[in-house]
Amino acid sequence: MTTPDVGPLEAGDAAHDPAERPRALIDGSNVAHATEGGARLANILLVRDRLRDRGFEPIIVCDAALRHQIDDGDAYEALVATGEIHQAPAGTDADYFLLSFAKELDASLVSNDRFRDRSRQFAAVRSQIIRFMILAQEVVFERRTAPRRAPKRRDGGGAPPHGDRPAPPRRP
Repeated sequence: MTTPDVGPLEAGDAAHDPAERPRALIDGSNVAHATEGGARLANILLVRDRLRDRGFEPIIVCDAALRHQIDDGDAYEALVATGEIHQAPAGTDADYFLLSFAKELDASLVSNDRFRDRSRQFAAVRSQIIRFMILAQEVVFERRTAPRRAPKRRDGGGAPPHGDRPAPPRRP
């Protein structure tokens, strides 16, 4: 098994002024459901805080249904009221808003969603997605710096071609 080619998740020498920090959109619904026990507000706040620690300006976007699923409804509603959490309008596709904002703002997007239904329309955003894992109140981020490749075959051949993309040329 090969290890994915990942880069460190650091915003560099980001300014202390949030307006000058690189933006990172948080797929709030995806992050809330990342651990067992239903939708947890603590997951969203943990990811938000870790992004700030790494020099990003987090922007939380959630779908409207999350307000009915989240474990701490009062605190969630307070964060919506203050603008800390941005809620997509009821009956709309929050994924579309997330991908559109990531494209328009040239922002990173923290989510484990594959966005398969929007993959062609937002192909360029794929490189901006940051995968994550929450374990024991810690967050690990993974930003791919190169496409994941299948392991080499034992017969000496390269990785099998993916879809309609041609296989890379073989070196002598």
